[in-house]
Amino acid sequence: MNPGFRRLLALLAVFATAFIAVSALKNWRSGGSWKDLFGPKVPKDGAFRPEKFTLAENAPLDPDDVELLSRLNGEYARLMKAVVPSVVSIDTAGVRTERLMDALGRSRIRKYPTQEQGSGVIVSHEGHIVTNHHVIAGQQQIQVTLHDGKTYPAVLIGEDTLLDIAVLKIEVGGSVQPLKFGDSSTAEVGQLVFAVGNPFGLGETVTQGIISAKERSLSDNQRDLFQTDAAINPGNSGGPLVNLRGEIIGINAAIYSPDRDNPTFQGVGFSIPSNDVKDAISQILERGRPIRGILGVRMHDLDSAIRSAIGYQNGNGAVILGVTPGEPAEAAGLQPWDVIQSYNKEVIRDMSQLITLVQRTRIGQEVPLVIWRKGEILNLKAVIAEGGASKPTTAPKAVQGKTRDPEVVLQSLGIEVRDLTVQERMRGIRGVVVTRLAPNALAMDKVKPGDLVYGVNASQIGSASEFFLHLAASAAVQATSLQILRDGLELRVDLPALPRREDVPPTGR
Repeated sequence: MNPGFRRLLALLAVFATAFIAVSALKNWRSGGSWKDLFGPKVPKDGAFRPEKFTLAENAPLDPDDVELLSRLNGEYARLMKAVVPSVVSIDTAGVRTERLMDALGRSRIRKYPTQEQGSGVIVSHEGHIVTNHHVIAGQQQIQVTLHDGKTYPAVLIGEDTLLDIAVLKIEVGGSVQPLKFGDSSTAEVGQLVFAVGNPFGLGETVTQGIISAKERSLSDNQRDLFQTDAAINPGNSGGPLVNLRGEIIGINAAIYSPDRDNPTFQGVGFSIPSNDVKDAISQILERGRPIRGILGVRMHDLDSAIRSAIGYQNGNGAVILGVTPGEPAEAAGLQPWDVIQSYNKEVIRDMSQLITLVQRTRIGQEVPLVIWRKGEILNLKAVIAEGGASKPTTAPKAVQGKTRDPEVVLQSLGIEVRDLTVQERMRGIRGVVVTRLAPNALAMDKVKPGDLVYGVNASQIGSASEFFLHLAASAAVQATSLQILRDGLELRVDLPALPRREDVPPTGR
């Protein structure tokens, strides 16, 4: 045998002997036997023997060491004890239908049951409850579960689809604990808030956060929303956002999530300010429907293209794209391409602000307007009329003609569209939905009602105003392509260019 190999074997033998000796010594000192060297220690009788243990008895800190946090903890708990009894869980059930096509092209109707869950908050001693419209939309049965676990059938009193608010009522046969509305106009970014609701059907859940931003909007025909980082998940819709006094300062309505199929909390939630909710509730309970002011114009924000086209370089405001016949704007003398700089003595920053101010104006009120028109400043007055609760944005009736006037371009194409609803936007959808085509419309054989138009000449569309602006500007001078989603298929539809008449400037009517 090789001498080197013999030395290696000797070293391994010495190491093994030393390891066994040390292990045997440790096992002997712990009361074990030599058998324990080759397996775990097992009681001779096979029975479990309790281990000796001593748990800590004292907290690392005394409550006096964290006095402020202790008081804050108690106040949070006291606040929620006062708020949670007014928050309810809402379960709905209904039957929906869908049209199916077989292999031979024959259609049939299939009905299937639906169930939804959401939240609500009691706002009156008579049992009125506020929730989101999308929680109960299309459902035939509505059941409310109170804090004490009792359930009651609810009756739909009224709804505001544009604001996404619904008012329910339950007959409790006793007293209920309503929450008071706070003044949402005093809310500040960074303010502590609590969201209470029924996420995922789990029942009463409280999350804490702050108001992250104000004046957020998911649509250009919707009031501004609060943005909050308090956790809002599916099922929280309709629940209250409360301040440190336990007042409602918002109704939780939507969340932002990049996952369209499984939306979950991403730190960005939206709530409808309480002042808007309170106004809508009062109108519904007093008159059976929401009441909103309307000016009767189609508008758009001022971007570089519009500023260049109309020669308006400095200043803010909202530009008018079209005036609806018979509405207050026409009576006041407003024209396409006017820029509204001031409304009721309030300086206008953008279109969203102006829409909010108009909707909040009392019906019949005369409002002063400051208008920029072709370099001149005009002072006009408009008497605000009542608008529809969910009036779609439409283009005027189709008329053939040769012009660069954006109104007549839209008339010739004859496409009428609406903005997406809140629940459609919650699913991550962008664009506008075609509602109808006017008689003799140039787009009659190319576009169909129900089409989702999400792009014009590859430019993404987010609202009806954007759609009409891009369409009018493009179709007046060139062929225009629309990016459309129809029955789950993405299509490109080409519209012809309208003949130009050089002697008509783009100044409106």
